[in-house]
Amino acid sequence: MQPLLETLEAAEALDKPGKAIAKSVRGRFSPGPVKDAVSGTWLGHAIHPMLTDVVIGSFLSATLLDVLGGDEDGTAARRLIGVGIAAYGPTALTGANDWADSEPADPAVRRVGLVHAGSNAIALSLYASSLAARRRGSHGKGKLLSLAGASVLGAAGFLGGHLSFTQGVGPNQTAFDKGPDDWTEATAADELADGEPKAVVVDDTPVFLLRHRDHVHAIHDRCSHRGCSLAELGEVDGETVECGCHGSRFSLRDGSVERGPATIGQPAYEVRERDGKVEIKLQ
Repeated sequence: MQPLLETLEAAEALDKPGKAIAKSVRGRFSPGPVKDAVSGTWLGHAIHPMLTDVVIGSFLSATLLDVLGGDEDGTAARRLIGVGIAAYGPTALTGANDWADSEPADPAVRRVGLVHAGSNAIALSLYASSLAARRRGSHGKGKLLSLAGASVLGAAGFLGGHLSFTQGVGPNQTAFDKGPDDWTEATAADELADGEPKAVVVDDTPVFLLRHRDHVHAIHDRCSHRGCSLAELGEVDGETVECGCHGSRFSLRDGSVERGPATIGQPAYEVRERDGKVEIKLQ
Protein backbone atom coordinates (compact mmCIF):
# COMPACT_ATOMS: atom_id res chain seq x y z
CA MET A 1 0.00 0.00 0.00
CA GLN A 2 2.95 2.36 0.51
CA PRO A 3 3.32 3.28 -3.20
CA LEU A 4 -0.37 4.16 -3.32
CA LEU A 5 -0.06 6.34 -0.22
CA GLU A 6 2.97 8.13 -1.65
CA THR A 7 1.08 8.80 -4.87
CA LEU A 8 -1.88 10.15 -2.93
CA GLU A 9 0.30 12.35 -0.71
CA ALA A 10 1.90 13.86 -3.82
CA ALA A 11 -1.40 14.54 -5.62
CA GLU A 12 -1.24 18.33 -5.99
CA ALA A 13 -4.54 18.36 -7.89
CA LEU A 14 -6.27 17.86 -4.53
CA ASP A 15 -4.82 21.05 -3.05
CA LYS A 16 -7.23 23.59 -4.52
CA PRO A 17 -10.47 21.90 -3.37
CA GLY A 18 -8.81 20.84 -0.11
CA LYS A 19 -7.78 24.40 0.75
CA ALA A 20 -11.22 25.76 -0.08
CA ILE A 21 -13.06 23.18 2.01
CA ALA A 22 -10.70 23.53 4.98
CA LYS A 23 -10.99 27.32 4.90
CA SER A 24 -14.77 27.06 4.87
CA VAL A 25 -14.77 24.64 7.82
CA ARG A 26 -12.44 26.85 9.86
CA GLY A 27 -14.62 29.84 9.08
CA ARG A 28 -17.70 28.09 10.44
CA PHE A 29 -15.98 26.95 13.64
CA SER A 30 -14.18 29.89 15.19
CA PRO A 31 -12.75 29.51 18.72
CA GLY A 32 -15.51 29.30 21.31
CA PRO A 33 -18.08 26.94 22.84
CA VAL A 34 -19.19 25.31 19.56
CA LYS A 35 -15.59 24.73 18.48
CA ASP A 36 -14.79 23.26 21.90
CA ALA A 37 -17.84 20.97 21.67
CA VAL A 38 -16.94 19.43 18.30
CA SER A 39 -13.23 19.29 19.15
CA GLY A 40 -13.76 17.35 22.38
CA THR A 41 -12.27 19.93 24.77
CA TRP A 42 -14.95 19.06 27.31
CA LEU A 43 -14.11 15.36 27.05
CA GLY A 44 -10.33 15.54 27.24
CA HIS A 45 -9.69 14.02 23.81
CA ALA A 46 -11.07 14.14 20.27
CA ILE A 47 -14.65 12.96 19.71
CA HIS A 48 -14.20 11.83 16.11
CA PRO A 49 -12.42 8.51 16.84
CA MET A 50 -15.22 7.42 19.19
CA LEU A 51 -17.94 8.23 16.69
CA THR A 52 -16.18 6.35 13.90
CA ASP A 53 -16.58 3.20 15.99
CA VAL A 54 -20.35 3.66 15.92
CA VAL A 55 -20.50 4.15 12.14
CA ILE A 56 -18.03 1.39 11.25
CA GLY A 57 -19.41 -1.00 13.86
CA SER A 58 -23.02 -0.56 12.73
CA PHE A 59 -22.31 -0.86 9.01
CA LEU A 60 -19.94 -3.80 9.29
CA SER A 61 -22.27 -5.60 11.70
CA ALA A 62 -25.03 -5.37 9.11
CA THR A 63 -22.72 -6.78 6.46
CA LEU A 64 -21.65 -9.60 8.76
CA LEU A 65 -25.30 -10.52 9.35
CA ASP A 66 -25.72 -10.68 5.57
CA VAL A 67 -22.75 -13.00 5.23
CA LEU A 68 -23.17 -15.14 8.34
CA GLY A 69 -26.93 -15.13 8.57
CA GLY A 70 -29.28 -12.94 10.60
CA ASP A 71 -33.00 -12.84 11.30
CA GLU A 72 -35.30 -14.09 8.57
CA ASP A 73 -36.80 -10.75 7.51
CA GLY A 74 -33.52 -8.77 7.70
CA THR A 75 -34.85 -6.32 10.30
CA ALA A 76 -31.63 -6.37 12.35
CA ALA A 77 -29.43 -5.49 9.37
CA ARG A 78 -31.76 -2.65 8.35
CA ARG A 79 -31.73 -1.22 11.85
CA LEU A 80 -27.94 -1.42 12.05
CA ILE A 81 -27.57 0.40 8.75
CA GLY A 82 -29.99 3.04 10.03
CA VAL A 83 -27.86 3.56 13.13
CA GLY A 84 -24.75 3.96 10.99
CA ILE A 85 -26.44 6.51 8.75
CA ALA A 86 -27.69 8.49 11.77
CA ALA A 87 -24.20 8.56 13.30
CA TYR A 88 -22.48 9.53 10.07
CA GLY A 89 -23.35 13.25 10.24
CA PRO A 90 -21.73 14.09 13.60
CA THR A 91 -18.83 11.78 12.78
CA ALA A 92 -18.10 13.60 9.53
CA LEU A 93 -18.56 16.98 11.22
CA THR A 94 -16.04 16.30 13.98
CA GLY A 95 -13.61 14.73 11.54
CA ALA A 96 -13.79 17.72 9.19
CA ASN A 97 -13.11 20.04 12.13
CA ASP A 98 -10.03 18.06 13.18
CA TRP A 99 -8.73 17.85 9.61
CA ALA A 100 -9.26 21.54 8.87
CA ASP A 101 -7.08 22.50 11.85
CA SER A 102 -4.32 20.18 10.66
CA GLU A 103 -4.11 20.47 6.90
CA PRO A 104 -2.32 23.84 6.48
CA ALA A 105 0.86 22.49 8.07
CA ASP A 106 1.34 19.60 5.66
CA PRO A 107 -0.07 19.29 2.13
CA ALA A 108 0.04 15.50 2.45
CA VAL A 109 -2.46 15.70 5.32
CA ARG A 110 -4.74 17.86 3.19
CA ARG A 111 -4.69 15.36 0.34
CA VAL A 112 -5.10 12.17 2.34
CA GLY A 113 -7.81 13.71 4.48
CA LEU A 114 -9.80 14.78 1.45
CA VAL A 115 -9.74 11.29 -0.08
CA HIS A 116 -10.54 9.76 3.31
CA ALA A 117 -13.65 11.93 3.57
CA GLY A 118 -14.65 11.22 -0.02
CA SER A 119 -14.29 7.48 0.48
CA ASN A 120 -16.47 7.61 3.58
CA ALA A 121 -19.12 9.54 1.63
CA ILE A 122 -19.13 6.82 -1.05
CA ALA A 123 -19.48 4.14 1.63
CA LEU A 124 -22.40 6.07 3.12
CA SER A 125 -24.16 6.27 -0.25
CA LEU A 126 -23.70 2.52 -0.82
CA TYR A 127 -25.14 1.62 2.58
CA ALA A 128 -28.00 4.10 2.12
CA SER A 129 -28.75 2.51 -1.25
CA SER A 130 -28.56 -0.89 0.41
CA LEU A 131 -31.14 0.15 2.99
CA ALA A 132 -33.42 1.54 0.28
CA ALA A 133 -33.17 -1.71 -1.72
CA ARG A 134 -33.97 -3.82 1.34
CA ARG A 135 -37.05 -1.73 2.07
CA ARG A 136 -38.24 -2.32 -1.49
CA GLY A 137 -37.81 -6.05 -0.95
CA SER A 138 -34.65 -6.39 -3.06
CA HIS A 139 -32.69 -8.18 -0.37
CA GLY A 140 -30.09 -9.67 -2.71
CA LYS A 141 -29.27 -6.27 -4.19
CA GLY A 142 -29.20 -4.77 -0.71
CA LYS A 143 -26.65 -7.33 0.43
CA LEU A 144 -24.41 -6.70 -2.58
CA LEU A 145 -24.51 -2.95 -2.00
CA SER A 146 -23.71 -3.52 1.66
CA LEU A 147 -20.70 -5.65 0.75
CA ALA A 148 -19.47 -2.97 -1.65
CA GLY A 149 -19.94 -0.37 1.07
CA ALA A 150 -17.89 -2.45 3.50
CA SER A 151 -15.03 -2.63 1.00
CA VAL A 152 -14.98 1.14 0.50
CA LEU A 153 -15.34 1.68 4.24
CA GLY A 154 -12.29 -0.49 4.84
CA ALA A 155 -10.22 1.62 2.44
CA ALA A 156 -11.44 4.81 4.11
CA GLY A 157 -10.56 3.38 7.53
CA PHE A 158 -7.07 2.56 6.31
CA LEU A 159 -6.58 6.18 5.25
CA GLY A 160 -7.98 7.37 8.59
CA GLY A 161 -5.45 5.23 10.40
CA HIS A 162 -2.69 6.66 8.22
CA LEU A 163 -3.79 10.19 9.11
CA SER A 164 -3.73 9.46 12.83
CA PHE A 165 -0.82 7.08 13.29
CA THR A 166 1.53 8.03 10.45
CA GLN A 167 0.81 11.68 9.81
CA GLY A 168 0.08 12.47 13.47
CA VAL A 169 -3.29 14.20 13.14
CA GLY A 170 -4.97 14.31 16.54
CA PRO A 171 -2.48 13.01 19.13
CA ASN A 172 -1.27 15.26 21.94
CA GLN A 173 1.77 17.02 20.49
CA THR A 174 3.61 16.95 23.82
CA ALA A 175 2.93 13.30 24.71
CA PHE A 176 6.44 12.02 24.08
CA ASP A 177 8.35 15.12 25.15
CA LYS A 178 7.10 16.36 28.50
CA GLY A 179 10.36 17.88 29.75
CA PRO A 180 12.95 17.39 32.51
CA ASP A 181 12.01 15.65 35.76
CA ASP A 182 14.99 17.15 37.61
CA TRP A 183 16.09 20.75 37.99
CA THR A 184 17.66 21.80 34.69
CA GLU A 185 19.01 25.14 33.54
CA ALA A 186 16.74 26.90 31.04
CA THR A 187 18.30 30.35 30.54
CA ALA A 188 20.12 33.18 32.25
CA ALA A 189 17.84 35.12 34.58
CA ASP A 190 18.78 38.49 33.07
CA GLU A 191 17.59 37.33 29.63
CA LEU A 192 13.95 37.34 30.76
CA ALA A 193 12.31 40.74 30.41
CA ASP A 194 9.05 41.28 32.29
CA GLY A 195 6.04 40.41 30.14
CA GLU A 196 8.03 39.22 27.12
CA PRO A 197 7.71 35.51 26.23
CA LYS A 198 10.89 33.64 25.49
CA ALA A 199 11.30 30.27 23.75
CA VAL A 200 14.17 28.07 24.93
CA VAL A 201 15.13 24.45 24.45
CA VAL A 202 15.78 22.44 27.60
CA ASP A 203 17.12 18.92 27.04
CA ASP A 204 15.53 18.88 23.57
CA THR A 205 12.18 20.11 24.95
CA PRO A 206 10.84 23.47 23.69
CA VAL A 207 9.82 25.57 26.68
CA PHE A 208 7.81 28.80 26.94
CA LEU A 209 9.13 31.17 29.61
CA LEU A 210 7.49 34.36 30.82
CA ARG A 211 8.49 36.65 33.67
CA HIS A 212 5.26 38.03 35.12
CA ARG A 213 5.82 40.53 37.90
CA ASP A 214 7.98 38.69 40.45
CA HIS A 215 7.41 35.20 39.13
CA VAL A 216 8.57 33.18 36.13
CA HIS A 217 6.06 30.89 34.40
CA ALA A 218 7.19 27.91 32.34
CA ILE A 219 5.08 25.59 30.19
CA HIS A 220 5.74 23.43 27.13
CA ASP A 221 6.10 25.72 24.13
CA ARG A 222 4.58 23.34 21.55
CA CYS A 223 0.78 23.65 21.61
CA SER A 224 -0.72 20.26 22.46
CA HIS A 225 -3.40 20.77 19.80
CA ARG A 226 -1.35 21.02 16.60
CA GLY A 227 2.18 21.87 17.68
CA CYS A 228 2.40 25.63 17.06
CA SER A 229 4.92 27.62 19.11
CA LEU A 230 3.20 29.53 21.90
CA ALA A 231 6.15 31.87 22.38
CA GLU A 232 6.49 32.81 18.73
CA LEU A 233 2.83 32.88 17.68
CA GLY A 234 0.91 33.17 20.95
CA GLU A 235 -0.62 36.19 22.64
CA VAL A 236 -0.20 36.66 26.39
CA ASP A 237 -2.98 38.12 28.52
CA GLY A 238 -1.99 38.23 32.18
CA GLU A 239 -1.35 34.63 33.16
CA THR A 240 -2.97 33.14 30.05
CA VAL A 241 -1.48 32.49 26.63
CA GLU A 242 -3.58 32.08 23.47
CA CYS A 243 -2.16 30.00 20.62
CA GLY A 244 -1.88 32.04 17.44
CA CYS A 245 -2.78 29.11 15.18
CA HIS A 246 -6.21 27.93 16.33
CA GLY A 247 -7.03 29.99 19.42
CA SER A 248 -6.49 27.49 22.24
CA ARG A 249 -5.89 29.17 25.59
CA PHE A 250 -3.75 27.81 28.40
CA SER A 251 -3.12 28.86 31.99
CA LEU A 252 0.49 29.82 32.59
CA ARG A 253 0.14 28.66 36.18
CA ASP A 254 -0.47 24.98 35.54
CA GLY A 255 -0.81 24.61 31.75
CA SER A 256 -4.52 23.72 31.94
CA VAL A 257 -6.86 24.36 29.01
CA GLU A 258 -8.96 27.49 29.43
CA ARG A 259 -10.43 27.31 25.92
CA GLY A 260 -10.14 24.80 23.09
CA PRO A 261 -9.89 23.43 20.51
CA ALA A 262 -7.03 21.86 22.49
CA THR A 263 -8.22 18.91 24.56
CA ILE A 264 -5.05 18.40 26.65
CA GLY A 265 -3.21 20.94 28.77
CA GLN A 266 0.43 21.90 28.41
CA PRO A 267 3.10 20.23 30.57
CA ALA A 268 3.93 22.86 33.20
CA TYR A 269 7.17 23.32 35.14
CA GLU A 270 8.28 24.43 38.54
CA VAL A 271 10.68 27.35 38.29
CA ARG A 272 13.49 28.61 40.50
CA GLU A 273 16.23 31.18 40.07
CA ARG A 274 19.66 30.30 41.39
CA ASP A 275 23.09 31.82 40.76
CA GLY A 276 21.72 34.01 37.99
CA LYS A 277 20.14 31.07 36.19
CA VAL A 278 16.50 30.09 35.65
CA GLU A 279 16.00 26.38 36.31
CA ILE A 280 12.90 24.29 35.65
CA LYS A 281 11.54 20.82 36.32
CA LEU A 282 8.27 19.12 35.46
CA GLN A 283 5.49 19.79 37.97
